[in-house]
Amino acid sequence: MRIKSKLESWLNYERPPARFPICDFGKLSYGVRPGDVVLVEGRSRVANVIRVITQSRWSHSALYVGRIHDIRDESRRNQLLEHFNATPDQQLLIEGILGKGMIVTPLTDYAKDNLRICRPSSLSASDAQAVINYTIDRLGVGYDVRQLFDLARFIFPWRILPRKWRSSLFTRNPDILTKTVCSSLIAEAFYSVQYPILPLFRRIGKDGVELIPRNTRLYTPADFDYSPYFDIKKYPFFGTSGVSPYRNLPWNKDGVVGHGEQDFDVYHKSFSRKSKI
Repeated sequence: MRIKSKLESWLNYERPPARFPICDFGKLSYGVRPGDVVLVEGRSRVANVIRVITQSRWSHSALYVGRIHDIRDESRRNQLLEHFNATPDQQLLIEGILGKGMIVTPLTDYAKDNLRICRPSSLSASDAQAVINYTIDRLGVGYDVRQLFDLARFIFPWRILPRKWRSSLFTRNPDILTKTVCSSLIAEAFYSVQYPILPLFRRIGKDGVELIPRNTRLYTPADFDYSPYFDIKKYPFFGTSGVSPYRNLPWNKDGVVGHGEQDFDVYHKSFSRKSKI
């Protein structure tokens, strides 16, 4: 257990945040609504692993449930408070964290991260509450590290792998409450009210089409970004007010081009290198 705990701590270690954020956290906090999916460009080692596996910048997803009074079901409010002693003004997420399982987290924990809001554009208010209730009922469920490796194995051509290495994603009973990861839990919650994310389609008869639920264990954070059933809400750090706001951004006028946060060069207009600064 000590080795497992040390490994989880090592994987969860986060590099320092960027000096300047990409998104405006204040505006995002004001604009987010209960039922929204919050995508996170994580800074931890495990986030880097997930990015490699999923080939996406988004390494984590969480469901925004609002403030405690936004949860209409009193029994669910009390249930959430058993897991997290929230104050009335705290904005809350439900998420899956390696080593902690499904937990409640204040939105402010991600104030220094790059975030994106994926909003289920057609979801009714009552179904949004049902989605939130579903995730509250899963609080305390463990985080399935094996599922990450299952996803990785699923990406490779399984026929060329030894049988013992092949993905076990389809061998488990989906009705059994078991360990899960953040995206799978959220996908399950939306499918519980028959809200589509990235369903499969099958032709019925000559002109009919039916939707087939996609295995929720195959979902990654980027799928909510890609889904046509979710609207994307971005809150840039600069350039969101006024007419043609990008015209008023404080661009450098001396020919400086950046390669990293503190790696800058000065170029002539012909883009031949001039000097290092």
